[in-house]
Amino acid sequence: MLSNITNNLLRVGRIASVAALVALAGCQVKPLYAVSAPGTGTGQQLAAIEFSPAEDRIGQAVRNELIFLTAGGAGESKTPAYRLTMSVSSFRQNVLDEQVTFNLIPGRVTVIGSYTFTRISDGKVLKTAQRRATALLDVSAQEFAEMRAYRDAENRAAKQLAEFIRGDIATTLGRQ
Repeated sequence: MLSNITNNLLRVGRIASVAALVALAGCQVKPLYAVSAPGTGTGQQLAAIEFSPAEDRIGQAVRNELIFLTAGGAGESKTPAYRLTMSVSSFRQNVLDEQVTFNLIPGRVTVIGSYTFTRISDGKVLKTAQRRATALLDVSAQEFAEMRAYRDAENRAAKQLAEFIRGDIATTLGRQ
């Protein structure tokens, strides 16, 4: 009796294994930046993006970082195939209302980027999203030190936001 149950379980296990192998045979995994036919790889597609003009300093910081990340330092594409329209905003916030040590108040800067990624040839919107990045800082009682700390935090958050957006775009292009 026990051997019949064991044989039945082994048979079911074999059938399940074969079914899983057949199901997985259709799955394909490829590296995001895999080398492919000329002009069709994700790296080449990332280098063919046109970026909308920035509205302020933080937007320009995000835009500059995106241009560097997508083109590998080569600058904007002369013949873009895609367009990224972006709107960037930021806000500052104190974490605590009281001084903690040495006249420093912990704070944070959040940079928010809303963007639309479009294929130029047919105007098809490939992705619309909103991403945010936060950088922490210590706010000093000295005016210049406070301004510099906020600017440094904004720059760090802008760089991080650009990396998030580039990842989203690369994933979108990898699925094309």
